[in-house]
Amino acid sequence: MVTKNKPARIPAPYAVVKQYLKKNLQNGRWAPGALMPSEAELVAQFSVSRMTVNRAIRELQTEGLVSRIQGVGTFAAEPHRVSSTLTIRDLHSEIEERGHTHHAVVHIAKAELVTTAVALRLGLEKGATVFHTVIVHYENGVPLQCEDRYVNPACAPDYLRVDFTQTTPTQYLLEVAPHWEAQYRIEASAPTAREAKLLGIRRDDACLIIARRTVSMNVPITAARLVHPGTRYSLAGQFKP
Repeated sequence: MVTKNKPARIPAPYAVVKQYLKKNLQNGRWAPGALMPSEAELVAQFSVSRMTVNRAIRELQTEGLVSRIQGVGTFAAEPHRVSSTLTIRDLHSEIEERGHTHHAVVHIAKAELVTTAVALRLGLEKGATVFHTVIVHYENGVPLQCEDRYVNPACAPDYLRVDFTQTTPTQYLLEVAPHWEAQYRIEASAPTAREAKLLGIRRDDACLIIARRTVSMNVPITAARLVHPGTRYSLAGQFKP
């Protein structure tokens, strides 16, 4: 029997740009605080779109490797910013980098009256409208994350018009409100009945749960509950003193 070799997987264009920048940051080509190539320069160098370059830089920013100043440029991050940051990455990118396939199923996408608990987290008035999505993310067809998210409509008015089978809420929100910071809490707990059903697990299965709230210029953008089956997901990080 003749076994055919599988064709080499070609990395996505944004991943090529990201790897180039990341490798040169690690090699010390750009000292901490140094101005890095502009988006226009990278577009010309790699013959890709500005959106592609923007995504590569956004992901490096999320990983704490670069900082961006609107209208000025992208800078290599200071060492203390890199070492003290726990990175929570976009799940779609994480799955792609493993060479696996991501797809998402949207179960809820609607505007609704805010509850008291969510109003407190998003700084909204009682009776205000909030955007609510519940999305299950899959890796190679296996449910990996149940994302229950509330969004402040003032920060992302077109949120419910986005096709979240093609992009993730995290990616979209980074585009419309790029200068945000995240506050999060991580715990091991059991899922709710709805979460267990959506993830195809038992109610007594242990899950890794991340409660995350993001803020831009002191204005709350979103509050999300991200539930991962404990046997399918792990959270890793690195610390360098």
